[in-house]
Amino acid sequence: MASTAPYLRSELAQQWQDKDVFSVVQQLEGDVFRDKEGRKTLRFELQNKSYFLKVHQGIGWKEIIKNLVQLRMPVISAKNEWQAIHFLEKHQIDTMTIAAYGERGINPAKVESFIVTDELTETMSLEHLGQQWKKSPPTFKTKISLIEKLAHITKTMHENGMNHRDFYLCHFLLDQRFSEHNTIDENTKLFLIDLHRAQLRSKTPLRWIIKDLGSLYFSAAEVPLTKRDLFRFIKIYSGGKLRNSVVKNRDFWFNVGKRAGKLLVE
Repeated sequence: MASTAPYLRSELAQQWQDKDVFSVVQQLEGDVFRDKEGRKTLRFELQNKSYFLKVHQGIGWKEIIKNLVQLRMPVISAKNEWQAIHFLEKHQIDTMTIAAYGERGINPAKVESFIVTDELTETMSLEHLGQQWKKSPPTFKTKISLIEKLAHITKTMHENGMNHRDFYLCHFLLDQRFSEHNTIDENTKLFLIDLHRAQLRSKTPLRWIIKDLGSLYFSAAEVPLTKRDLFRFIKIYSGGKLRNSVVKNRDFWFNVGKRAGKLLVE
């Protein structure tokens, strides 16, 4: 893996000018959300603006080999997130905004990297929204709008070669500035986050599509949805008539349900 010259947006380039950026990000202080397995995530503030930083410090050969033995692609740097964010931007899916990114090192087990994104403020996770719906059900229009948004995002992502690998409701953030009075419409932004394990290919493998959809279905298990709601998602995701989508792809949707069921009992 070749080293990459750090990218710094103008305000960070000004603050960190003539400094070793890798040393700077290592010394940043803030609210730590994760610090293990060679990856640290924290929220920090600079010049009255808040950011999220993810630092990858090298996961070691042991972790790389363990992932490969389990037939999982190891995440060795912040490059996954960098590429996934650009992919989502290209396909007009709302996500995080990159403020800085850097990577150095050749040895895969010792690659150092980081990514800084703007903090997404005034948002609510769909997991939390689903819990609210138990006490305060949404309007029909609101529920339909959200199902359509989720289906379009998932369809666009999978059809263009990306799978998320952590595709749960908690990794969707709803812009609360457009969701007052429990109303969601076509102008409401829905941000997809936590992209460090995302994979990009020319074509998304079927097994990873099933895993993504199964994870999403599992995370919605406690949300008050009807069969009609599920069928509406299937129709939009499949891009055809509902009967054809269900009948022709019966085994596919059965495997999605099976995957969700497996997560429920784990």
